[in-house]
Amino acid sequence: MATHFHFAILSAIVLLKYLALPGVSSATLNLDTDKQALIAIKSAFQTIQPPNPLFSWTNQTSSPCNWVGVTCDTNGSRVVGLNLASFQLSGAIDPHVGNLSFLRSLQLQSNQLTGQIPHQINKLFRLRVLNMSFNNLQGPLPSNITTMADLETLDLMSNKINGRLPDELSRLTKLQVLVLAQNQLYGEIPPSFGNLSSLVTINLGTNSISGPIPTQLSNLPNLKNLIITINNLSGTVPPGIYNMSSLVTLALASNHLWGTFPKDIGEKLPKLLVFNFCFNKFTGTIPESLHNITRIQVIRFAHNFLEGTVPPGLEKLQNLLMYNIGYNKFVGSDANGGLNFITSLTNSSRLAFLALDGNNFEGVIPDSIGNLSKELSKLYMGENRLYGKIPTTISNLQGLSLLNLSDNSLSGEIPAQIGKLDKLQMLLMARNRLSSSIPSSLGDLRILNQIDLSGNDLVGNIPTSFRNFKNLLYLDLSKNKLNGSIPRETLTLPALSKILNLSNNLLSGSLPQEIGSLQNVVAIDISNNHISGNIPPSISGCKSLEVLIMARNKLSGPIPRTFDDLRGLQLLDLSSNHLSGPIPDELQQLNALRTLNLSFNDLEGVVPMELRNITNLYLQGNPKLCDGYFSCAATGTKGMVIKIVVVSVLSALLAIFLVFGTLVYFMRRKSKVPLSLSTEWVKGKPEMISHRELCLATDNFSPENMIGKGSFGTVYRGCLEQGIGIAVKVFNTERAGSVRSFLAECEALRHVRHRNLVKLITSCSSIDLKQQEFLALVYEFLSNGSLDSWIHKHKLHEDGSGLNLLERLNIAIDVASALDYLHNGYDVPIVHCDLKPSNIILSEDMIAKVGDFGLARFLMEGGTNQSASITSSRVLKGSIGYVPPEYGLGRKPTTAGDVYSFGVTLVELFTGKRPTDESFSGELNLMKWVELGYPKNMDEIVDAALLESRFNLYYEEQEINPRKQYDCLVDVMGVGLSCTANSPEKRISMKDVFVKLKTIRATLIRHSDGNDE
Repeated sequence: MATHFHFAILSAIVLLKYLALPGVSSATLNLDTDKQALIAIKSAFQTIQPPNPLFSWTNQTSSPCNWVGVTCDTNGSRVVGLNLASFQLSGAIDPHVGNLSFLRSLQLQSNQLTGQIPHQINKLFRLRVLNMSFNNLQGPLPSNITTMADLETLDLMSNKINGRLPDELSRLTKLQVLVLAQNQLYGEIPPSFGNLSSLVTINLGTNSISGPIPTQLSNLPNLKNLIITINNLSGTVPPGIYNMSSLVTLALASNHLWGTFPKDIGEKLPKLLVFNFCFNKFTGTIPESLHNITRIQVIRFAHNFLEGTVPPGLEKLQNLLMYNIGYNKFVGSDANGGLNFITSLTNSSRLAFLALDGNNFEGVIPDSIGNLSKELSKLYMGENRLYGKIPTTISNLQGLSLLNLSDNSLSGEIPAQIGKLDKLQMLLMARNRLSSSIPSSLGDLRILNQIDLSGNDLVGNIPTSFRNFKNLLYLDLSKNKLNGSIPRETLTLPALSKILNLSNNLLSGSLPQEIGSLQNVVAIDISNNHISGNIPPSISGCKSLEVLIMARNKLSGPIPRTFDDLRGLQLLDLSSNHLSGPIPDELQQLNALRTLNLSFNDLEGVVPMELRNITNLYLQGNPKLCDGYFSCAATGTKGMVIKIVVVSVLSALLAIFLVFGTLVYFMRRKSKVPLSLSTEWVKGKPEMISHRELCLATDNFSPENMIGKGSFGTVYRGCLEQGIGIAVKVFNTERAGSVRSFLAECEALRHVRHRNLVKLITSCSSIDLKQQEFLALVYEFLSNGSLDSWIHKHKLHEDGSGLNLLERLNIAIDVASALDYLHNGYDVPIVHCDLKPSNIILSEDMIAKVGDFGLARFLMEGGTNQSASITSSRVLKGSIGYVPPEYGLGRKPTTAGDVYSFGVTLVELFTGKRPTDESFSGELNLMKWVELGYPKNMDEIVDAALLESRFNLYYEEQEINPRKQYDCLVDVMGVGLSCTANSPEKRISMKDVFVKLKTIRATLIRHSDGNDE
């Protein structure tokens, strides 16, 4: 009996302790329990700024039913609703939320909450509405969220929820609204979602969801809104989707979908209001039946491969808000291929967005354009084949904020009536044939922030009325025939912060002092004019300047010493003027400067020491300059040695030597005399640099200066007496093939000049201190080392980070450009034969350059269709892992072999794994491993560093969407696999590789603008 009594007491204690835990639900819990849970929740929150919206919660003597945001049942006995939306709260969600067991609605949206969604939330089995959208919540969805069987709305939009899209969500059979957009979810859409028969809305936009659209989604009888934009969906749209008569919104934009649209889409989707299929790969035509949906509001087909004409019926779409068919292959329906269908759109009185740009429309702009909706805000008509005059009726569109007519063949004058469009913010008419003067009425567009009239035939003065542009960020009037002086008013625009481009005109007079008022502008270009006088010292006021181009004018006088205030300047071009005096020492303080062009002036004196380290320094055409290492003649006309001239002369002499050396090499081969670069062989050759000079430059080839070692030699860093940084490749003449490698590299580099090839400065063929034969090639020094060291984390940025996605893609494009040039840019194709990351060197600006041409081969057309090497060697060329399989079978080097090596290098760059990684054994190699994970399991094959940094990648201060990054990785790996087909005939060409990679980059960095709305 006593035992049972003690057991009962113990059980009661345990139960009380259990009930005190967060997330416990029991009939014994009451309003006081809810109150304690709310107090715990409040303690975890912080208010971003006063006043504290939860101030009423501090009165703990009152009933929580009286607290702001809290709703109780009719009896006031339990909390059934908690709505803290837009309360400016931060902090985490406390696990005690699970104790609000009678809660039916939990709304925490539009705050700045962080941390994970607590798993105790599964105790809220009565919950019907869960809205935590627009916060910073992280981690995966709680695995037990499916216990909330009554849930009708689940909205977690715009957080950082990650992980696979869980199949378990299909157990929430009462779910009506599922919104998980703008998160970091991946994986495929579970077909089981087709069982959520109550669903009205699915919004999975802006994630990394891949795979096909499940056919089962078309089984949802009540679905009105299907939104899966900005993901990685592939394949065709299941036919059943086009038969869902309940659909109101169908948005599948920005994926990899393809196919054609059914002709009867308008009959099958009669309730459709929003149709958005932009940025996909659809072909065919616009179904005419789509224009039969008279209530439709949004039609978006932009950036596909559609063709044909705009079908009739637009006049029936009176509710139309947006019509975007830009960047397809449409032509006009009338005889001239023009835009007469615009007349049909005049019935759409609510139309706010019209985009017809990037098509093949040809003809004149009809006067009826002025009868379009007064609500029209954005009008895109650029990049077509429009000609004739701009109709004055366009001024009737009083609601316009953006007008883009660029890249057509429009002629005549700019209508003065455009000045009536007082809501206009962007006026783009570049690259047409517009003539006459710029109407001063444009100055009435007082809220304009961008104007581009470049590439026309405009004449006359720049209107002084431009002084009214108080909000202007961007002004481009370049490539016209404007004359007169630069108005002072143009140089006092307070908001101008992007570009002032007045280049390639006929402007004259002096540069006004007011130029110093442009404190925020990033780039100024006034080149190719007739501007004279001194450069005003006030230019130091342009504190944000990064690019300044004043070349090809009539500027005179000294270079202002005040340039040293432009600390962010990266490019300064003052070439082809009449500047005189010395180069100011103050320019040495411009640490960001990468390009300095002072060529063809009348400068004199010594070139400041620090300027010689600038990546791109141009000083030629200044006969009175000297570099300080040789005597500067009193007359200023003798003893002139400038780095660039020296390099040019050395290059010319080197070419002579290389031709001579190559001829001797082949003569010796024909006579079968053993090849040796003896003293007799080099006797009489123009010696480019001595062994002694190289010893001084490299500190006697000190091991501390060794930066690389290869098959045929060792590379050392050095510095010539002139301050020029060099890399010296010393050949091991005792190794068989080293002399041939030396000649091959000389011969290859004698023929080529490309920004992405390591530049050969000179060579040395001499006798060393031990009276041994000495061969060396002297290259430009590239300070950022080999790509191999960056891929495998031996080298990092100053902040400790490695290569990001955009840097890797730029490097890949640089290397592809170099190989495309070698294969296609010369009469005889050149095959590198040994492309790999250790033979790719990075400059200070992270520009990739291909080096080590010791195995290079020239190809000439043989008697068959295959290119043959001019050598007869069938020795396997290249490095293990990068050599194409056919070389192992004795085939001669071909351009396809380089493509294979590039493909392996490309994959190594983005996976971080060498082809010789010890994890590969048997038949598994790097390319097969990638192929197994492509494209569904990219996270398993991509370098983890890219995955970790995908939420912190920016281009031009705008964040690149992680979904676009994922797309980029898929596309890049696809290129790598196309390069490494086993059969050389099936490999993509280097030219196509180069084009594809540039397209991938353009897609990655493309910012959303008006066309993407």
